[in-house]
Amino acid sequence: MTDPTQALSFGAAAADYDRFRPRYPEEALRWALDGLAAPARVVDLGAGTGILTRGVLALGHRVVPVEPDPGMRAQLAAATPGTTALAGSAEAVPLPDGSADAVLVGQAYHWFDREPAHVEIARVLRPGGTFAPIWNVRDERVTWVAELTRIAHLGYGTGDVTEKYADFGPAFTPVELGEFAHTTTLTPDGVIGMLHTRSYWLTATPAEQERIDRELRELFATHPDLAGRAAVELPYRTLVLRSRRR
Repeated sequence: MTDPTQALSFGAAAADYDRFRPRYPEEALRWALDGLAAPARVVDLGAGTGILTRGVLALGHRVVPVEPDPGMRAQLAAATPGTTALAGSAEAVPLPDGSADAVLVGQAYHWFDREPAHVEIARVLRPGGTFAPIWNVRDERVTWVAELTRIAHLGYGTGDVTEKYADFGPAFTPVELGEFAHTTTLTPDGVIGMLHTRSYWLTATPAEQERIDRELRELFATHPDLAGRAAVELPYRTLVLRSRRR
């Protein structure tokens, strides 16, 4: 079970989360939903501020967002006209049995209590329905990105996703992995603003927050790939783990 303090730390930073967090590349979303003709009924589980919801809506699907944090639900409603998130969690999804063609999870699966979550997701999906967690993971093959991760204690990486989460339990078929290159362009202040929406920074002491910010500004001022640049391209590897409900 993950730390609930960290898992529910994002609501206080909901507006900045929605502003700075990277979107999901269209090709990754299409791969996650491969074989589903629009309009399919897609549940966005742990929907946050609706970044994934809006990406799936743009593909012509119907989306039901489910999110436990009221601050995140409020931001989703403000940023996604005509869409209201349901209060609920991966372990208690407020939807009928077999009512979804797909369940997607953007940047949230690692917070789930996995065994009860798998039971709930299998219950909500129709037979043959798709379950696909998705992550935007920083590409730490780039030296300054690896240093960014070290300074800000940025948690999971590519190996964590592909090795730790490769089995969704007996109700699901073997997991397939899709990987897609992706970048987002931010100012140095924008990168720091994005890192202020991470759970480690949000739950750190003021002294630790100050240390992170100081070292990040030093990185942007001194690294040869960053010094003097008004904007930087932050590279990601978008990972999709896709399975079907048996």
